[in-house]
Amino acid sequence: MSATATSATNWLLVEVPGAWPRDVADDGGLDAESRATVAAWLGEVPSSRLVFIRRPGRVHDERLVFVVRAAEASTEVRRLELDAPDGLAGADLATGGVVVDKRLVLVCGHGTRDACCALRGRAVFGSLAAHIPPEDLWLSSHQGGHRFAANVLVLPVGIQLGRLSPESAAPVVAEALFGRIALEHYRGRTAYTARAQAAERVVREAHGLARVQDLVLVADDGVEVRFVDADGRVHRAVADACDGPAVPASCGTEPAPQPHHAARLI
Repeated sequence: MSATATSATNWLLVEVPGAWPRDVADDGGLDAESRATVAAWLGEVPSSRLVFIRRPGRVHDERLVFVVRAAEASTEVRRLELDAPDGLAGADLATGGVVVDKRLVLVCGHGTRDACCALRGRAVFGSLAAHIPPEDLWLSSHQGGHRFAANVLVLPVGIQLGRLSPESAAPVVAEALFGRIALEHYRGRTAYTARAQAAERVVREAHGLARVQDLVLVADDGVEVRFVDADGRVHRAVADACDGPAVPASCGTEPAPQPHHAARLI
């Protein structure tokens, strides 16, 4: 599960009630003008990703959109309210909305993409509902990595977690919300490439570094990855791409080798 987090530093979260298409970039869910606005933002903003969100039982006239900056060194959450289902058309996604002090928890529950995400994700969502304010907790569309369901993404810190259960979710997510990482469920930081995620993992394990601020990425030349810790010590690692074990990529599929990064300290 290490080094499998989705790499993105900019996230567009669009509230879309009801059923979602298998691919949220397809025609379902948004009208043509809204899709054009989203496509323009994705094309202009580097390292960006679209995610649909919804909250079961939420009934409001407005639709919410969150534009999230989740870089390692800078984070921001902007909240936009749409007064109509097609209100995203022409919306100012670059600077619009209000900056809010929010920590958002997204639980993948995208059943039309993967049955395990629906089954396990919704169970985890239900267990978290008693611990997280409703305005901060959302079901989300595909986050990547079906085989790790239930998947949870914590923004704007950009911690992605996997293989959570209704019993483990609350304490693990609570740690993440306060900047601590439960390595047994840690897929990686979304601000990093897969290579940097693998290198970060071996450094944290070797030195018992559980806080997000314990490490800062200072260099990644494509071969060697360097971090500096809170005491100013430099940690170096290399990570090589390889095929991992043959496992199903999602529910019901045949096992196949999955991309993997093997890292070691130097």
